[in-house]
Amino acid sequence: MLDGYSREEVNTIKGFAKWIFVGILALLLLVWTFEMVEAGSVKEVLRFGKPIGRTLQPGVNLVIPIADRTVKLNTKRLIYETTSKEKQKGSQADYKDYPVDTNTADGQQVDIYYTVRFSVDPTKTTWIVSNIGNEFALVEKIVKTESRIWARNVPREYTAEDLYTGNVQEVQRKIEDILRPKFLNNGILLDSVGIREIKFTEQYVKAIEDKQIEAVKVETAENKARQAVYEKEQRITQAEGQAKEQQLQRETISKELLEKMWIEKWDGHLPTYMLGEGGSPLIQLPR
Repeated sequence: MLDGYSREEVNTIKGFAKWIFVGILALLLLVWTFEMVEAGSVKEVLRFGKPIGRTLQPGVNLVIPIADRTVKLNTKRLIYETTSKEKQKGSQADYKDYPVDTNTADGQQVDIYYTVRFSVDPTKTTWIVSNIGNEFALVEKIVKTESRIWARNVPREYTAEDLYTGNVQEVQRKIEDILRPKFLNNGILLDSVGIREIKFTEQYVKAIEDKQIEAVKVETAENKARQAVYEKEQRITQAEGQAKEQQLQRETISKELLEKMWIEKWDGHLPTYMLGEGGSPLIQLPR
């Protein structure tokens, strides 16, 4: 007897434990046979570590326990975003990173804050897993690397003033045009690239603001000068108009008109005095 159990009882207990173990193992194998895939994603099957070209779609799928394992890839739109450390906490992006620093064509330092929206091409998941790896590796090796390279290089074609006063849409479009085929060749569908901010140094911003203030002052002075010239020309024009009007009036008052006006105004009495010949003093006329 062993601890109060007979040999037969011990063998029975061992046999029962063995069947329990086998049952648990069988249950686990049965569970491992089913692979759940969530909506908005796919899983690529690797058999003994090698992709076999089988892509599991959303729902329940059958796999071979132990021999098969899977790599999950999102097919939903994903967002890679560069932003400051403080703002990363509140960001809803799937992948967060720090802004890109670069120089403009005239040597000014700027930081580029941008967003890349993309998705995995569901028809190329086997190629992605075979050549790049999982989703994290895809973002690190392609999305992050390529976007940061061109977000740094394209702004170098522009001066700081060009970027400060506009041209952001043009820079954005250039980056997007470069990235689209590169992404496509690596199994990524590029949705959009958005430059949210180009941040300049405080010294440059102050210099630009001072320049703009000075330009406003110059423009204001020029406007005042033009206004003064305009007012002067208006006064000259008005004076010339009045002079011409008076001249015209003098030219149009004829001798006959004066006589007519004199007759109409005459009260019937002859003048009492008149000038003498040669401008001599007035003499009184006899009545």
